[in-house]
Amino acid sequence: MAELALTARLNSSAADARRGVVRLHPEALTALGLREWDGVTLVGSRRTAAVVGVAPAGTPAGVALLDDVTLSNAGLREDATVVVSPATVFGARQISVSGSVHATASIPAATLRQALLGKIVTVGDTVSLLPRELGPDIPSSAASQALSRTFGIAWTTELLTVTATDPSGPVSVQPNTAVTWGQGVMSALKAAEIPEVAQPRSPAATGDATVVAVEDLVGARTQAAKLAEWLSLALDEPELLKTLGAAPHLGVLITGPAGVGKATLARSVVAPRRLIEVDGPTVGAAEGGARLRELAAAVAEAGSGRGGILLVTDIDALLPAEAEPVATLILDQLRAAVAEPCVAFVATTSHPTAVDPRLRAPDLCDRELTLALPTAPVRKALLEQLLRKVPTDILELDDIAARTPGFVVSDLAALCREAALRAASRASRNQSEPQLTQDDLTGALEVIRPLSRSGTEELAIGSLALEDVGDMVETKQALTEAVLWPLRHPDSFARLGIDPPRGVLLYGPPGCGKTFLVRALASTGQLSVHAVKGAELMDKWVGSSERAVRELFQRARDSAPALIFLDEVDALAPRRGQSGDSGVGDRVVAALLTELDGVEPLRDVVVLGATNRPELIDPALLRPGRLERLVFVPPPDADARREILRTAGRSVPLADDVDLAALATDLDGYSAADCAALLREAALSAMRRDVDAADVTSADVAAARAAVRPSLDPDQVESLRRYADKRG
Repeated sequence: MAELALTARLNSSAADARRGVVRLHPEALTALGLREWDGVTLVGSRRTAAVVGVAPAGTPAGVALLDDVTLSNAGLREDATVVVSPATVFGARQISVSGSVHATASIPAATLRQALLGKIVTVGDTVSLLPRELGPDIPSSAASQALSRTFGIAWTTELLTVTATDPSGPVSVQPNTAVTWGQGVMSALKAAEIPEVAQPRSPAATGDATVVAVEDLVGARTQAAKLAEWLSLALDEPELLKTLGAAPHLGVLITGPAGVGKATLARSVVAPRRLIEVDGPTVGAAEGGARLRELAAAVAEAGSGRGGILLVTDIDALLPAEAEPVATLILDQLRAAVAEPCVAFVATTSHPTAVDPRLRAPDLCDRELTLALPTAPVRKALLEQLLRKVPTDILELDDIAARTPGFVVSDLAALCREAALRAASRASRNQSEPQLTQDDLTGALEVIRPLSRSGTEELAIGSLALEDVGDMVETKQALTEAVLWPLRHPDSFARLGIDPPRGVLLYGPPGCGKTFLVRALASTGQLSVHAVKGAELMDKWVGSSERAVRELFQRARDSAPALIFLDEVDALAPRRGQSGDSGVGDRVVAALLTELDGVEPLRDVVVLGATNRPELIDPALLRPGRLERLVFVPPPDADARREILRTAGRSVPLADDVDLAALATDLDGYSAADCAALLREAALSAMRRDVDAADVTSADVAAARAAVRPSLDPDQVESLRRYADKRG
């Protein structure tokens, strides 16, 4: 893993003070392979982690700017050496912090979580309550207001200590993280003899966003109207239901991708009524007895004679599918709440399959609402709603909406916030009137990553386009028809009465540009890409590999239009019955076939596999309706090599004596990767000749020819050609 030894300096910026952000020069970020707002590990006399940002102009490349708290966490003094490297950061399920007696008694867990949202912490770190407020994060003004109300001005100087995290190692605080006070998440909750009596809590009191008006629920007005109708009938006209022989009780489960606005929808519709809210992750982190007491107190409050709506957010954390003994008692409490007159029960979850199935019993949640992922028109309307009070230049929101597949409302809010930070920085620097521009939104797109892809590696796409791929005319046309047309022109397929192809298999010799084609295709189509190597999904534990396949396809559905790229697919889907892996491979193939051509259709999702051993793939995967389109990526001929050299040499200053056409003719047996490596080696040869060399000469290219040899295996190429002829 890459790492840099830099000089630690104190960051004097008030905007960064004690917020857990380390600032690096753009060249340092590039050297470490990082994007702004990724996580980094800092090693001084102590190891810690932080969020990384771009340093202000004029900061030397060898300097890391740290705030005073981060300096202390790394055990550093100013001007000491700090080793910086990329960090593997997991979303925290639970964290525990300790603080002053006053803070522990005054600040509720939900407000504490909102204040720490987006920060990266390790056990033993000191953190402040100052919200991060920088980068792709949920706006935290509500947390600041709640802290001021409950703790007074002292909240700005309060420092906390991280005492436990689950999982261990660097973790980031997420919207569904259970954040508690004490020496450990479990020990603190077990020690509580008397649970806090649940009180009716407004969104402001829990640190959540202000209640949104129902008419402002873009893309969810139909669901809001349905929920309002159900509440009206069950709570206002129960006698009408009884007359018609229907029970007046109401239990609703609201499902949808994370960040799509499920709890916001519930709060908006319920706003005129009395709301008792239970935070699922916080209560679910307790041991069984404390969990039951907390919920019982909320149920008692809801049925105290005044009636109300009991809202449980992220109920999968409270009632997971792996049933625990206390789950039956919790379900009994919820049944008691639903059975009370003038009481309704509403629950939300982003993982409906991870919830105890007994929750959907007829006497509990007998109704279900689903919030879909926003389409491009809905994303445009959401952006208009978010920016309606912002001073803006002329904005092309259609373009931004088209470039944000998989973004939910919280992602779009983070996008607008990042754009606002850029506009504010420019206005402060130029002493001009603040105004948000199209460039601010476009620049924010390079930073913000949607929640639907927060758990996956990002495929480096950059500014590639299919036009940048040298030659391969037939291959590019086949991919355009199989991948881009179904996503760009679904009306044409519907008009002609045919279903678009679900999948494509790219096969060809190693190094001939299969992955390069996928990057260009994803960039051209503005798709969210979920890339995985076949072997990465294989796990020795029964059921783990199949679950990984299901989760991969679910993430793609949640971020549609999407492209699933299965590299080395022959390792994921070998011929069944011929492996000695206790049946894991066979079960994975079955799971993959089910996802591709099962009961639940794939909409706006295309699967693209790549391999150099197509004969090893299970034949069932290649039939129509699955990876039905087979595209051969041949080794480049002379014309293709010339185009590849020309494309790869755009940024290389070639001398006039370098003839790319003649060079391409002389590179028989070289793959696309070999051609690019040849120019790279030629540039290095020029540096060896003169470190200040201004161009690459034919002598440098000749020296590179001696070092870079062709990698194509003639026998493998011939075998693949025969396979292509047979399939064609």
